[in-house]
Amino acid sequence: MNTAIIINELKFKAVRSSGAGGQHVNKVSSKVELAFNILDSKGLTDEEKLRITQKLTSRITKSGELILNCGDTRSQHRNKELVISRCLDVLKASLHAPKPRKRSKPTKSSIKKRLESKKRQALKKSNRRKPLL
Repeated sequence: MNTAIIINELKFKAVRSSGAGGQHVNKVSSKVELAFNILDSKGLTDEEKLRITQKLTSRITKSGELILNCGDTRSQHRNKELVISRCLDVLKASLHAPKPRKRSKPTKSSIKKRLESKKRQALKKSNRRKPLL
């Protein structure tokens, strides 16, 4: 993943923030919407594109774009920085491959302890029965 190329491929759109506000919020477009086309990206290899599309199926549009929004702060520039860092974090997290699980064997002492406890439990229950005449 080449972050410099990816940052150049990002498309931004400034929109008005939703929610309550005063006079200022009605005339300023401080919310930033980021669009990143994963399928046409030159900063990702084919394997990376495949992994990202599999991991982020719910967040990607039919045209293959990842769309993120940020309207946390009043500053458009700060929102743009935040949405870029979020985008890179999402891409890195989706590229992370989980470590394969190694099957483990129980130790001899744990097997012995388990069998002894089973024998103790069986003896306890057999002692509760009515004696045979």
